[in-house]
Amino acid sequence: MVSRLGQSPTLKGGAPGFTLVELLVVVSIVALLLSILLPSLRGAREEAKATVCASNIRQLALANLGYAVEYNGRFCPGACDFLQNKNRWHGKRESTAEPFDGSEGPLVPYLGTEGAIRSCPSFRDPLDQPSAFERASGGYGYNLAYLGREMRDIGYGFQVVESDKTGVQSERVKRPADTVMFADTAFAVSEQKPAEYSFAEPRYLPTNPSFRADPSIHFRHVKKKANVAWADGHVDRRKLTFTWSSGLYLGKPDAFDIGWFGDADDNSYFDLK
Repeated sequence: MVSRLGQSPTLKGGAPGFTLVELLVVVSIVALLLSILLPSLRGAREEAKATVCASNIRQLALANLGYAVEYNGRFCPGACDFLQNKNRWHGKRESTAEPFDGSEGPLVPYLGTEGAIRSCPSFRDPLDQPSAFERASGGYGYNLAYLGREMRDIGYGFQVVESDKTGVQSERVKRPADTVMFADTAFAVSEQKPAEYSFAEPRYLPTNPSFRADPSIHFRHVKKKANVAWADGHVDRRKLTFTWSSGLYLGKPDAFDIGWFGDADDNSYFDLK
């Protein structure tokens, strides 16, 4: 029997059914609830990823502090024999045509039972080339400019590399709680996607303080924030405040939320002063 508009049809056994109007109302309510809940669920998922990332990067900082204890107070070298391009803080390789082997990195003995650099769950290196840039760093970058090598001041703000075979003496870091050790990083080498990159670049090159570096800190977490591990071992999250592009690469850093945090346009979050 066809029910009148607004009246519920009766099913077998005498149980009332739903009219089309009632069904549409229920569907609309469910859709409304989903539209309210989904952004919250998505935000909670991204926040969970950022928390895992913070744990990963803290492990790197603690590993480097442990390394310094065993190596006369010197931090891990960031790129030993830099020009050969075969040794990094995160791994080694036999030739530049191969990807870095993360199991051979100098921090491996200090990273617990797994002995491996964990990747940030919010970042996947999308480039197809297995040896592209700094594959195997997990999406994290080291403060090579000031912590991962020995520098010598030659005056007027200029410095030269004294040695890249060792990191700096930890006692030379005057403000460990305000000196970057590791950070979320990536590099805007392509117009389509950023690449994995293993160095957190300061705003200016210490070897030429008038020349601004291309940025590499990747603000990939909620509200354009990046996890930063400091030289005293603590971790916090910083917000993107400034970016720029030298034009040397196809990618635009601002398109991928790559830049720097802080208001001071200097190297104060990276240097040893």
